[in-house]
Amino acid sequence: MTTTGELPLASAKTKQTKKAKKTEKAKRRLVLGAGRQLHAGPVTYAVLTVFALASVAPLVWTAVAASRTDRRLAQTPPPLWFGGNLPRNLRAAWEQAGLGTAMFNSTLVAGTITVSTVLFATLAGFAFAKLRFRFSGVLLLLTIGTMMIPPQLAVVPLYLWMADLGWSNQLQTVVLPSLVTAFGTFFMRQYLVRALPSELIEAARVDGASSLRIVWHVVFPAARPAMAVLGLLTFVFAWNDFLWPIIALNQQNPTVQVALNSLGTGYVPDQAVIMAGALLGTLPLLVAFLLFGRQIVGGIMQGAIKG
Repeated sequence: MTTTGELPLASAKTKQTKKAKKTEKAKRRLVLGAGRQLHAGPVTYAVLTVFALASVAPLVWTAVAASRTDRRLAQTPPPLWFGGNLPRNLRAAWEQAGLGTAMFNSTLVAGTITVSTVLFATLAGFAFAKLRFRFSGVLLLLTIGTMMIPPQLAVVPLYLWMADLGWSNQLQTVVLPSLVTAFGTFFMRQYLVRALPSELIEAARVDGASSLRIVWHVVFPAARPAMAVLGLLTFVFAWNDFLWPIIALNQQNPTVQVALNSLGTGYVPDQAVIMAGALLGTLPLLVAFLLFGRQIVGGIMQGAIKG
């Protein structure tokens, strides 16, 4: 004969047994499904197709407009397929805007800014993430606070500063203010907080490694995925920057965006030539992504797996 005190005990054991069985079944499902490959359904393919077409449409329209004449672009309906004037328009844009010099200048400026930003942002992010020093929190807040200041407010004092240095209309005027960014520092700091175990740094110090050796052999390998992403974003931003280069440079020593601005001048600008120039200015970004896109995506996936 059971007492009333044994009934709650028996029901509690029954609930625990049921919960244990459910947990075991869930584990079996995870183990059985671990080796399976997930397959997308037709709705997923339809959504991805729509997004892909929406992303490619502006570039395709630029190429279509660059292959037509200005008179055909003004007609209704607009052309929806390629014409035969692409070589002529590309040659005209190249000669009118002086894109040879502009391409070299943009490559030099964007490459220098990218290398310096990735290097300095990684070092600063590592310091904020793993090193202990006075006022680190205050310095980090000040760094983040600079991101809230509109860049337009710094144009006049920055221009006066560069003029005092005698760097007007020179490429270092565009490079110097962008050698490191607050966003890059904060981005690398947030990544290294979780991706870089403190035990690795302590083990390297125990082995007698210097600070530079720790940075080269421990920090840089761990930060490689984030460095690739930051490098791509920085290069695209530096290549497409227009506001500061149009103020600091002239048409004799332009970047690509400054040179393309000259195509829109005149009483009746040729829209087909402008589109051809825009297409030429976009091609280096496409080539860079085609060459390094796989490494960047692979680095992102590697970092996600480590995280």
